[in-house]
Amino acid sequence: MSVEAVTEIGTATETHEVFNQSPVFADVDLFAANPGLRAALAREGAGWAAEELAALGRRAGSAEVLEWGRRANENPPKLRTFDQKGRRIDEVEYHPHYHALMQLSSEYGLHARSWEHFSQGRERWPGEAVARAAGFYMMAQAEAGHCCPITMTHASIPTLLLNPELAREWLPKIVARDYEPELAPLAEKRAVKFGMGMTEKQGGTDVRTNTTRAEPTGDGTFRLTGHKWFMSAPMSDAFFVLAQAPGGLSCFLVPRVLPDGSRNAIRLQRLKDKLGNRSNASSEAEFVGAHGWLVGEEGRGVPAIIEMVTYTRLDCALGSAGLMRLGLEVAARHCAHRTVFQKKLIDQPMMTRVLAELALDAEAAMMLAMRLAGSFDRAAEDEDEAAYRRLMTPVIKYWVCKAAPPFLYEAMECLGGNGYVEEGLLARAYREAPVNAIWEGSGNVMCLDVLRVLQRSPEAAARVAERFAKEAAGEPRLIAAVETLKQVLGAPAEADGRHLTETLALVGAACEMHQHAPSAVADAFIASRLAGASGYTFAAGPAHGDARAILAGVVPATKGTDQTD
Repeated sequence: MSVEAVTEIGTATETHEVFNQSPVFADVDLFAANPGLRAALAREGAGWAAEELAALGRRAGSAEVLEWGRRANENPPKLRTFDQKGRRIDEVEYHPHYHALMQLSSEYGLHARSWEHFSQGRERWPGEAVARAAGFYMMAQAEAGHCCPITMTHASIPTLLLNPELAREWLPKIVARDYEPELAPLAEKRAVKFGMGMTEKQGGTDVRTNTTRAEPTGDGTFRLTGHKWFMSAPMSDAFFVLAQAPGGLSCFLVPRVLPDGSRNAIRLQRLKDKLGNRSNASSEAEFVGAHGWLVGEEGRGVPAIIEMVTYTRLDCALGSAGLMRLGLEVAARHCAHRTVFQKKLIDQPMMTRVLAELALDAEAAMMLAMRLAGSFDRAAEDEDEAAYRRLMTPVIKYWVCKAAPPFLYEAMECLGGNGYVEEGLLARAYREAPVNAIWEGSGNVMCLDVLRVLQRSPEAAARVAERFAKEAAGEPRLIAAVETLKQVLGAPAEADGRHLTETLALVGAACEMHQHAPSAVADAFIASRLAGASGYTFAAGPAHGDARAILAGVVPATKGTDQTD
């Protein structure tokens, strides 16, 4: 065939040019694009971190980092149980871009920023937990799977501090702003990461039924024998593990590599084949006489681990809020560029309403999560903040994590088929969303925790309710909602736990909105969300407020579109 003929065939098969498609979501400044996040950072005492977080926002939303996330998820970890000569190695191989994501988050201190003052010999700065929370929220938008070991490392430190001797050894290398994935003894590493192992086949959330045994060796260590049904990030340098010691359920630090350089007796049985969270490995593990060091008092394993769990629950809310913001940004930007029936999608009345409803929940989720992070900063010096942290951690974890999956489905539908395919970001985000609602205590567990606070610490609930009452000033609908809430806080039935927990979340979010959000956003949230459920779909209830003003107040990039009907 002649060159001319080939050229003719090639020309004939070029049937169209691509038009009326939104740009690829890339090179988006996740910090500059989010006025609510910037405002929250300032009012929660971390405005000093704005410049550093602005740099992270540009990096996290860059085409390069978003591509790292795609490749890390399309090439999930692999378990290598043995080497080529049959020796047991129990190693997990990750895609190089997973390591790149871990390095980036480590360079910005997202794994330990709240605790750097311990190793630097200084006072804790106001807003350190908030600064770290804002960075975590943005990196969850870039790629959520790698956030698991980042979260566990950050949350491990309050538990580690229960053993001052271990803390002196491990803390400087936990807080180091570096990442070193290779397994080696602690003395040979410049930076380490932590995981946890609590869940067993027979118990799940009921960790007191754990059967893993811890037997004292006589030299101050214990030998652990048993299993863990879920142990995430199994290539971490060390884990906090619950096991039954002679004195009862206890917490142990179990390293992957022992001080003499030998591998600890942790056998990885298999990796979980998960719905989402694909870039991150979760394993089933057996302990066959693994060495562990006691953390906290023997028989007090649950109190020892509970601080770690509290911090991981904060990150569940931050991560889900980040996924919601990603869904909103992708959906709004698509609709601002896509024309249907001679109008931009964003200017079609029903679509405008849907996007505005999404904007309300995304903003509420972010504001609640950042407000909660602020309470972590202030709880040690302020009893009201300590009460907020105790009561509202399970409340906010419950509501934000429950809100994310249906939210992301709706955002995905805004793109039609483009949202459903794996080439975009939303299919992955949708599969990712349920894990935060399940991890660290599913919905009912959060509600039981709320009920436990009301029973054991009614003064904490009273402090929070009084705070809400002050914040509701000037808004009759919110004042009425707070008064109703005070009544149901008295003696709620267990069966009503979900209703109570969601009411607490919505009232708390409405107070934040009333105090800090643009008036159009606050008014619409109070009018719609405090009135009760509006149906099972977004924008199915009566209209509340100016949808275009709501959307523009949360996603400034939408302000320049044609607003005519």
